[in-house]
Amino acid sequence: MYRVDLNSDLGESFGRYTLGSDDQIIPLITSANVACGFHASDPVVMKKTIEMAREAGIHVGAHPGYPDLMGFGRRNMTISPAEAKAYTLYQIGALDAFCKAAGLEMQHVKPHGAFYNMAAKDYKLAHGICEAIAEYNPKLILMALSGSEMIRAAEDCGLRAASEVFADRAYEEDGTLVNRAKEGAMITDEDEAIARVVRMIKEKKVTAITGKDIPLKADSICVHGDGAKALAFVAKIRETLTKEGIEICPLAQML
Repeated sequence: MYRVDLNSDLGESFGRYTLGSDDQIIPLITSANVACGFHASDPVVMKKTIEMAREAGIHVGAHPGYPDLMGFGRRNMTISPAEAKAYTLYQIGALDAFCKAAGLEMQHVKPHGAFYNMAAKDYKLAHGICEAIAEYNPKLILMALSGSEMIRAAEDCGLRAASEVFADRAYEEDGTLVNRAKEGAMITDEDEAIARVVRMIKEKKVTAITGKDIPLKADSICVHGDGAKALAFVAKIRETLTKEGIEICPLAQML
C-alpha cells in the first residue's frame, strides 16, 4: 500500500499583510507547517492558524526559519550550530505554547527556506537543529528534504525523520532543490507536477533538471499555498492520488 502525507507552509501572514489562502488550503492537507515569527507570522497569526488547524482536524508542526522577516527567510545566513539550535528551540517553544493552549499536540518540525536548504547540505547545522528538537521533545518528527544531511542528523539524534518531496520544485542531480533564481526551478505545469509526484511515491524516482533520474523517498509532499492556483492545484493532487490508490494520511499515522 502506498501512503503519503500532504503538507503546506502556513501562518505566514504578518500584521496587516496577508499571505496565502490558509483557510481554504487547511481542509485539503494532513499536516500544516506553521511559521513561528522569525521569517514570517506574528503571535495573532500563529494563534489563528493553530485554531483553524484544530477545527479542521489536521496535524500541526513548527516551521522555524532564519530571523529574516524582510527576506522571508530565503536569504542565506552564516550562523553556528549552537545558534541554529537556539533559534530552533526558541521557535518550537513559541508555537507549542499556542498548541498547548488549543489542546493540540505538535506533530513535527520542518525548517523553512534558507535554513532548510543550508541544513540539507551542512551536517553540523542540521545536527544543531535536530539536537534542539530531541532535547525539547524526542517524540517530534523532523520533516526534511529526502536524502539530505538533515535526515542523517535526525537519525543520529534518535528522531523519527519524514522525507519530504516537492510537487512544484525542480531537483539538482544531488537531490537538492534548484535555486529559485535559476531558470526552470519552479514546475508550473500542473499535470507535469502531479505526474512527478505519483512517480516519486510509486517509483521513488524523479527526473532532475539535467534529465537524469535520481532516487528519493516520499513520506510527505509539500504543496505551497501562496500561489495563484494553489487551491485548485492541491485539490487536483488529492484527486489524482486517490485515483492512483495512494492513501493520504498524517505523518503520525505513518512513522
